[in-house]
Amino acid sequence: MAIPRILVVDDDSDVRQMLTQYLRRNGAIALPAASGAEVDAHLAEGRVDCILLDVMLGDEDGLQICARLRAEQDVPIIMVSALSADAQRMRGYEVGADDYIAKPFNPDLLLARIKAVLARARRASSLVHRRATRTYRFAGWTYDAKRDEVLSPSDVLVTLSRRETALLRTLLANPRIPLTREEIAVTLDGDGGGQGAEQQGRAIDVLVGRLRAKIEVNPRDPQILRTERGVGYVFATDVTVSEA
Repeated sequence: MAIPRILVVDDDSDVRQMLTQYLRRNGAIALPAASGAEVDAHLAEGRVDCILLDVMLGDEDGLQICARLRAEQDVPIIMVSALSADAQRMRGYEVGADDYIAKPFNPDLLLARIKAVLARARRASSLVHRRATRTYRFAGWTYDAKRDEVLSPSDVLVTLSRRETALLRTLLANPRIPLTREEIAVTLDGDGGGQGAEQQGRAIDVLVGRLRAKIEVNPRDPQILRTERGVGYVFATDVTVSEA
């Protein structure tokens, strides 16, 4: 197994040094960065397996960096912030963060969260490999698992984030079956990501909203990914599966 390369992004040099040294002692390659420009430089130089991203940076804050990166790639991102209110956490999930941890934190807890995020990323990659010969069609849409591509009914390529793709796969495997938020979270994260039930449910709601914005004609009146009152969500269309 490759040694994980973790990018530590914080404009506080003391915090940055503490985290990089701790991660190195625990078997990771830790790469320090203080700004969005340094993040881009590291990503251009080679593989990064996970990013620890502080929210409060300089000209480009962590939320902006996360949103920009998520539009370009699926590297796992853990937001790190002294802002711990639910609204702040939800903002992190809305821009595509995989996890959110509040300062001050126990370094061992942070290490456990990093390992969990990396394990989920590896599991998602393994799932793609296992389903690499399948093509799914629904409501005029096509998901090509071999290429990991989603085509709209007008043959336009639509880019999904890693978690949006994972949610779509879960729905494609369970068409017309109402799923609770908890069931969805378990399929995505194994253990629900270590979140409380309310926070977990909100994170799923945000993720569903992001997927709807990409596959629904009118996300405010969804016809494919519908809300099942009192339960959760249902993929309200037939799905056909073929082998390539």
